[in-house]
Parts: sequence; structure tokens; C-alpha cells
Amino acid sequence: MSQLIEQLNSEPALAWKVAVNVLGQAPDSSAAQKAAETTRHSPLVTQLLAGRDTTGHAYRKWIGSHWTLSLLADLGCPAGDESLRPLMDETFDYWLGKAHEKHTRQIAGRTRRCASQEGNAVWSSLRLGLADEHTDELVSRLLQWQWPDGGWNCDKRPEADTSSFMETLIPMRALALYAQVSGDSKVKTAAERAAETFLKRHLFKRQRDGSVMDEHFLLLHYPAYWHYDILFGLKVMAEAGFLGDPRCKDALDLLESKRLPDGGFPAEESFSRPTRPQLSGYSPVRWGGTSRNTMNLFVTVDALYVLRIAGRA
Repeated sequence: MSQLIEQLNSEPALAWKVAVNVLGQAPDSSAAQKAAETTRHSPLVTQLLAGRDTTGHAYRKWIGSHWTLSLLADLGCPAGDESLRPLMDETFDYWLGKAHEKHTRQIAGRTRRCASQEGNAVWSSLRLGLADEHTDELVSRLLQWQWPDGGWNCDKRPEADTSSFMETLIPMRALALYAQVSGDSKVKTAAERAAETFLKRHLFKRQRDGSVMDEHFLLLHYPAYWHYDILFGLKVMAEAGFLGDPRCKDALDLLESKRLPDGGFPAEESFSRPTRPQLSGYSPVRWGGTSRNTMNLFVTVDALYVLRIAGRA
């Protein structure tokens, strides 16, 4: 294990995740704070910020302010960095502006909305210590838009009546953190309802016959962005306090089965492209590459966090 930790620490951007998520340091400890500063000033984070879109298109994949903040938050950059305030304001303005209202539709009694967008903005603002009244407004909207089965969906077909995994996981992550920070019982209940959307399907199975919902859900990625896979699902369950539910067992078993002989885990697919910045989906950062047989440091650090919280470390 010490050799594996040494390999993870070779990437400065993972300093906070290694210290807090893998080794279990308290988030408010001096060691964790030092690690967060290491992450913030790492070459990778510098690349992320330097490669950000500056045209005001906060959601441009994957270089808009929205995505940059979500990645900085996930890596564990320190809270309260006011140099990131302009990115946060740009993101809030984007989702709360009049021009964006046309993307929210009422069809057949349900609000059709890509709620992962508001969810990421809420979660990033909380994790980065940049939350304000705009965060509260986005949380209020998520509560209003929640479907009867506990999730969210942007499917415009009137017959669509089941929540989407992709549009539910990130709002759940956001509401769970908001409830932890604020103590708001209404928001906590909403997060629990959202969690049930995944738990009743064991995080990747159809209810009707137990078959795999989507083969891509079984593959490991980092970053997942708005996509879903079992690792992202398990990570959010760990953050939100639901990983002890026995219905997570099958996904945990599947994750463990992907461990490589060196103790690491692979990135089996990628949702970003490291070349051709003019195209949607470009990333200025190479996230360790994909291979079924080679450890990816970013996937590994998240997998080890999940397994530690599950008591399987």
C-alpha cells in the first residue's frame, strides 16, 4: 500500500484526495489544509485555469467556468479562494439568467430540466467556499423540479416518467452537501429520495429483471463530468452517507473486481479529448490516459476512497 500511496502522491493535484479521502486525515487538519494548497498550486490545476474558456460561455464543454469549478472542487482545492469568485459569478449568472429559462419546460406535469447543471453549481460553490444567495436559489429550484420518483430528467417526451441517472446523481450530491452544511431537513429528505433512485436499482441494474441498465455504467472514468458510472455513483453515495446501504454491495463487488495486480484501478474510457481545442469536449489536461490494464491515478484515488468508506480498504 505504501508504494501505491507514493505513486498517487507523484501527482500534486491529488495531494488533498490522498490525504483526506485515502489516508483519512480530518478535512480541517493542518495536513489536509497543506495538501489542499499543494493541489491548488499544482501544474494540473494551473493548466485547468489557463485553458478555461474566457468568452463568457460558462458551460462550454469541458473548459467553461462551470466545469473548471466542478473539477477544482472535486480535486479538493481550498475553500475561500476569492480569485475564483469571477468564475463562480459567471456560472451563477449563466444558470440564473433570463436567456436560460427557455431550457426549463413543463411537460405532462413534470419539469424537464438538465438538473445536473444546477447541481454542479451548488456543489462547487459549497465545496469551494463561494456559496451565497445564488446557491440557495438554485437549491430552491432543484426542490421544485424534483420528480415523484425522487430524481430529475430533461427528456422532453411526454411519456417519459422515470428519472435519469445522469441528471439525478449530481443534484443528489449537491443537496446532500447542502443539507450537511445547513441542517435543512427538507433538503436532506430530498437527497434521500434521490438516493433511492439509485439504491433500488443497486446502482446499475434494471428493476424489472436485474439486468445491466447500460454497459458504460460498468466502466471506470475520470472525470465523469455529467456522465454516470458505478465509481461516480459509489463516490457520491460515500460523500452523502449512503454507502452502508446493502444495495451498494453489487456495485462495490464489481468495483473491487477491477483492481489491478499493482493495487490500482484503470480508466477504461474517457469523456474528454486532449487535442483539437476548437471542438466540444476538449480538455487542456490529460487525465492519465485510458487502458484496461494500466493504473490511472485519478480513478485509483477515488476507488480507494470508496473502498475505505465501505470498510473494504
